[in-house]
Amino acid sequence: MNRLFVDNLTVIDFSYFHPVRGIVGESWIVDVELSGELDEQGMVFDFGHVKKQLKALIDTDVDHKLVVPSQLPGLLIKKDAKQLDIGFHGANNERWIHRSPADSVLLLACADVTPEALSEYIADMLTQALPPNVDGVGLTIRAEVIDGAFYHYSHGLKKHQGNCQRIAHGHRSKIEIYLNDIRDPQLEKEWADRFKDIYIGTKEDIVNLASPNVSNAYSFAYQSQQGSFKLTLPARQVYIMNTDTTVELIAHHIADQVKLDYPDKQVTVKAFEGVGKGAIAEA
Repeated sequence: MNRLFVDNLTVIDFSYFHPVRGIVGESWIVDVELSGELDEQGMVFDFGHVKKQLKALIDTDVDHKLVVPSQLPGLLIKKDAKQLDIGFHGANNERWIHRSPADSVLLLACADVTPEALSEYIADMLTQALPPNVDGVGLTIRAEVIDGAFYHYSHGLKKHQGNCQRIAHGHRSKIEIYLNDIRDPQLEKEWADRFKDIYIGTKEDIVNLASPNVSNAYSFAYQSQQGSFKLTLPARQVYIMNTDTTVELIAHHIADQVKLDYPDKQVTVKAFEGVGKGAIAEA
């Protein structure tokens, strides 16, 4: 048996739905292993094709989507030719409603989104695209090992020209905050706690601005290049910014807020957007 492997093939930045945590931003690293007979080139599968073809399939099918466990009890799903509606009522009369073009959502046949459930789905999907000599696909999906504070956040960027315009996609991100070039773990923890399982929304996208305290929920909506998007979720899971929510603007927002508490110090914020990328802001 011949096997090849590619570690760190891609990073999936997405959000998934959980009945208690709500909409959770996540970043998972994908490692792949293929087994089978050698082809006429003496290969199981060309590394170039693994890195391009298989990565493209994973990114297209999962990345920057809302992954929903379709077997979750109480989940409501309504689909027509263009739109997909997802609804769920949780404890304390909390509700989540997500409306978007159908290709912004991955319905996963499970009751709980886990690395194992997603690995099985992706392995089945890749198997259909591989040549006959490849008879085994192994996947490892894992989170980045982070020594320090991190948080899960979701957002949508209506002005983005690509898939970031989807209203509920997200990241698992670490954060570094420096005061006068000295890293401050306590400040990092405070912001990570503030952004735990958060949806970072843009103020101008709120469609129920007058009533969030009454309904205990926020609704966001916008029209973008890919179509019409709307999201309703509990107010406890929402953090509002006056700007769009790119990682650059998130970094500047955090730096400005920290500066209010430390006006005499140089503030530097290194905010990550998933694994190995992000933005640096100073105040």
